[in-house]
Amino acid sequence: MRQASIPSRPSMGVLNLPEGEKKFQLTRHAPAEALRFFVKHYWIVEWDLSGQPSYQQDVLPNPCVNLVVEQQKTAIFGISTVKYSHLLEGKGTVFGVKFKPGGFYPFMKSPVSKLTGQGTSTLDILGVAPQQLEDSLLQLSDSADMIGVMDALLLERLPLQDPYVTLLNDLIDHIHRHRELTAVKQLSEYAQMSIRTLQRLFNQYVGVHPKWVIQLYRLQNAAELLDYGYASPIPELAAELGYFDQSHFIRDFKAIIGITPEEYIRRRS
Repeated sequence: MRQASIPSRPSMGVLNLPEGEKKFQLTRHAPAEALRFFVKHYWIVEWDLSGQPSYQQDVLPNPCVNLVVEQQKTAIFGISTVKYSHLLEGKGTVFGVKFKPGGFYPFMKSPVSKLTGQGTSTLDILGVAPQQLEDSLLQLSDSADMIGVMDALLLERLPLQDPYVTLLNDLIDHIHRHRELTAVKQLSEYAQMSIRTLQRLFNQYVGVHPKWVIQLYRLQNAAELLDYGYASPIPELAAELGYFDQSHFIRDFKAIIGITPEEYIRRRS
């Protein structure tokens, strides 16, 4: 089997990142030390398509809440269960906070599943108006200054650390590292807790079912392999990702990514 190598800089769900980086700049930044228990990273997207056609960037969901600061679109977004798209036009900047899985629960203090598939105002949870965030962040041209503003905002609202956040990140890292893990039962055995307890924790802290997270990472891995030139037939890719049935793999791929693997390859080409 000829297998493509994935670069050390992972796409983290940004579909066809090699092509996208011709249109925009994506950088990721560490938050203040005290925030790293809750926040995976900050991300900044900048683009200048002045005089050029608009560009649609597709993004796979991930098991994380994001705070997105964008002109007239600022909000806190729960997990999307399907692929979503962002249209880039003209010139612009977006600043994002990607919370760790479960990392937003201590700020929210209610089940994160309430946010799944939708957004909510920053005023409702963090007590700061969207326009205030846009005015204080998007007028800055230096990423270090933007990071400083967001650090200060979140540090003022810093909750107590919750040990379940650590547990859930360990479980999700385990899912990500082990392609052979295909069932919630396997995860419950690793966690040494019942399936029902596991489902309750994921609903409360992450916002989605653990089965969905298992499926997501397998398909994210599939898309990333295809983006970087995976050359073997689709049945071999399905088998490598732990699917015994090729049609099952194709159905799952289409359910989240919106098209079949063959269509995805054609569009990427």
